[in-house]
Amino acid sequence: MRHGKKFNHLGRKTAHRKAMLANMACSLIEHKRINTTVAKAKALKQYVEPMITKSKEDTTHNRRLVFAKLRQKGAVAELFRDVAAKVGDRPGGYTRIIKLGNRLGDNADMAMIELVDYNDIYNAGKKPKKSTRRSRRGGSKSNAAAPVAPAPEATNEEE
Repeated sequence: MRHGKKFNHLGRKTAHRKAMLANMACSLIEHKRINTTVAKAKALKQYVEPMITKSKEDTTHNRRLVFAKLRQKGAVAELFRDVAAKVGDRPGGYTRIIKLGNRLGDNADMAMIELVDYNDIYNAGKKPKKSTRRSRRGGSKSNAAAPVAPAPEATNEEE
């Protein structure tokens, strides 16, 4: 029985699939966007996002965990140096999948997967948000910390 087994095998054996995802993740980190099929893009998103989360805290242990998955020293260095600095304030959702249509040869659904913070076209008109998290206690930090403007003083011009 296959209860609860929802992993997409992508028509490959385990070693082939892990090697392919590691190579695709290294390419995504190096080039910031790659074109692939929709199924591979979704599998890659699940594969690479936990590694980006680990890269936000630069420790030897996290570097070793990420290197065990990526298998390329240069990709690990770039992930911890450049990518982590750019996505440091984002709480998740580091990648975006954009569907491109069907491939001419075999009519496969194609998609582009990219790192969100590196797309200049989508991020050009938007200001970076500070935080979307809110307290559950009801108190708002922005209202409590905002200074109250003094009332304008009345001027007497009759004197």
